[in-house]
Amino acid sequence: MATYDLVVIGTGPGGYVCAVRAAQLGMKVAVVEKNATLGGTCLNVGCMPSKALLHASEMFEEAAHSFAKMGVSVSAPKLELPAMMNFKQQGIDGNVKGVEFLMKKNKIDVLKGTGKILGTGKVEVSADGKSQLVETKNIVIATGSDIARLKGIEIDEKRIVSSTGALSLDKVPGKLLIVGAGVIGLELGSVWQRLGAEVIVVEFLDRILPGMDGEIAKQFQRILEKQGFAFKLGSKVTGVEANSKALLAKVEPAAGGAAETLEADVILVCIGRVPYTDGLGLKEAGVALDNRGRVQIDPHFATSLKGVYAIGDVVAGPMLAHKAEDEGVAVAEIIAGQAGHVNYDVIPGVVYTTPEVSCVGKTEEELKQDGVAYTVGKFPFTANGRSKVNQTTDGFVKVLADAKTDRVLGVHIIGREAGEMIHEAAVLMEFGGSAEDLARTCHAHPTRSEAIKEAALAVGKRAIHM
Repeated sequence: MATYDLVVIGTGPGGYVCAVRAAQLGMKVAVVEKNATLGGTCLNVGCMPSKALLHASEMFEEAAHSFAKMGVSVSAPKLELPAMMNFKQQGIDGNVKGVEFLMKKNKIDVLKGTGKILGTGKVEVSADGKSQLVETKNIVIATGSDIARLKGIEIDEKRIVSSTGALSLDKVPGKLLIVGAGVIGLELGSVWQRLGAEVIVVEFLDRILPGMDGEIAKQFQRILEKQGFAFKLGSKVTGVEANSKALLAKVEPAAGGAAETLEADVILVCIGRVPYTDGLGLKEAGVALDNRGRVQIDPHFATSLKGVYAIGDVVAGPMLAHKAEDEGVAVAEIIAGQAGHVNYDVIPGVVYTTPEVSCVGKTEEELKQDGVAYTVGKFPFTANGRSKVNQTTDGFVKVLADAKTDRVLGVHIIGREAGEMIHEAAVLMEFGGSAEDLARTCHAHPTRSEAIKEAALAVGKRAIHM
């Protein structure tokens, strides 16, 4: 029987990073993976492949609509979808091989099969009708999340798809109906809209991007509508009928009222994700779950069962790969007797559309709800030199600072490369920096990042370029 210091169940960003950090700290480590490839949802059917298609479809869109105004004359681009899907697959393969390399480099054993916790220090790994018992001092549950399903609507991954199926369609749908106006729906909607689909988004709430800053979300919705998106907010899909030609979705107001029927070639259901705990034997082993099916943990990631910890999408908090990675490092350090820690107030979020949307820290709505007095500084990209010369002026930067201390509490950006720009705000906030600190930091000119400095200056009502 194999014996380890740590067995990690799941090899997504949380799991494999946890395993690597534990190995760096001198532990004998194994990972358990039920899928054919390592990397979890993120590398195989989530973050990474979607970014490949977002990039490729943006290039297609640019070639069709933006090159000419820059003096670049090309014939109308022709979509070769199989080749684009191959581009996506090359990216997946490269990243998966990268994780395999990290396992070998750090002498981490990869146990292929489904992991089941039999109690403290015992994991059963089953594959192809056979099972082996593994003994370990510590166990980390890093099994991630699964797609949330809509009652009464069967996902077949061909015509009614989840995010997984939407990444592998064999043709561009004429009409794509998206259920849910969250990050995943808007990103995948962007891909297929650029490639020629007519996109309509149905959202139960009266706004898009629930949880993000309201002002940013409103501006983003206007930009997406200009790009060709249609939205039905405050609405719900209550059923879908299929015939040989089309799917017929029954859509009703969320508050109740007359239903209407919307026709679509493909329906994408992305109403969120749920913790993946199937087959782990948690109940039998004595690992407590909360009322939303998430593994309950204490401030040190420990579950109710001694020696068993949990991280990532399977516990509370934002379902983000980088949050899982930080938790993976923290729990490995805690198991090693160090002081692992995650600052949940400084976890960036990004929507990888064009333009991008990024945020870190509190929204205005949250500050109002918490009764925090705050000041706001905003700066539009229409007044940013680099954005003007590139003719990519959609969006703005918003800095929220404590009215008494000037400490930055939140930063929200909508604009080109917003996902890359948010990190200077994250670093500043990690060190408890103020809007004044940000405003007095020299920024290279001309860059889009100058808009962050100007927004920080605007907190004190002294922006220079507007």
